[in-house]
Amino acid sequence: MKLLKLVPDDTNIAFLKWRIPFFVVSLVLIAASWALVAVNGLNYGVDFAGGQEIRATFVGEEEAPVAEIRDTVGSLEDVENPVIQRFGAPNQISIRVKLPPEAEGDKEFADRVSQEITTALEEGHPNVRIDGVDSVSGKVSGEFRDDAVWALIAAMLAVALYIWIRFEWQFGVGGLFALFHDVSLTLGMFALFQLEFSLQIIAAILAIIGYSLNDTIVVYDRIRENLKKYRKMPLPELLDLSVNETLARTVMTSLTLLVALVPLLLFGPESLFGLVAA
Repeated sequence: MKLLKLVPDDTNIAFLKWRIPFFVVSLVLIAASWALVAVNGLNYGVDFAGGQEIRATFVGEEEAPVAEIRDTVGSLEDVENPVIQRFGAPNQISIRVKLPPEAEGDKEFADRVSQEITTALEEGHPNVRIDGVDSVSGKVSGEFRDDAVWALIAAMLAVALYIWIRFEWQFGVGGLFALFHDVSLTLGMFALFQLEFSLQIIAAILAIIGYSLNDTIVVYDRIRENLKKYRKMPLPELLDLSVNETLARTVMTSLTLLVALVPLLLFGPESLFGLVAA
């Protein structure tokens, strides 16, 4: 039986021939992404913007009816884009609601929103037990934002340092630029489409950094091997050779990831949409 090969063994694409146009495209996309973040801003979720969090337990039920609750809470007048997730046991949930900017610091409005949600839950589910109602202040949310930014910066610098030690400093600079490119375009997408930006998305970006590093290390390792093997080969040709030799692996890993993510993006729960999109 002949094995399927998405990339033929004799593939020889001159990637470096097009490096200047693609450098320009990458720089333009990075600049456009940060411009979108500056102009449109990010649509912060309750984790970063503040809001109300309600925790509830459905006594006597094995699992909480998350989909049904999402429809119930989402239909309320003062509630927009609620985040409803299982919290602890399968029959426990957390409902997080972002308050509009004009309601920041308005305790009466926040209390009214919480009361609307708890009333709707109790009317539809007599066995529900409200475990707690908490307010996430803008100050705490600001601390979350700061911590998230520092986490991303620390991850990128750690990656650059690792590559620098394992290979050479030039490789570290290249790896750091690639990570900055990936993170910038992800932020630009969220600013463009105004998808909710929450702690889930920070986790997704950290996963992107790790995944990008994984592919970068494979290519760098082949470049290092070829530098020892073909000492007199011009550097652009050697880089093309190395990328072509690792192309099959790159295509297969990216394709298998898409096979898992695309169905999840199209048919998965709404609560995971932002994370999967990232």
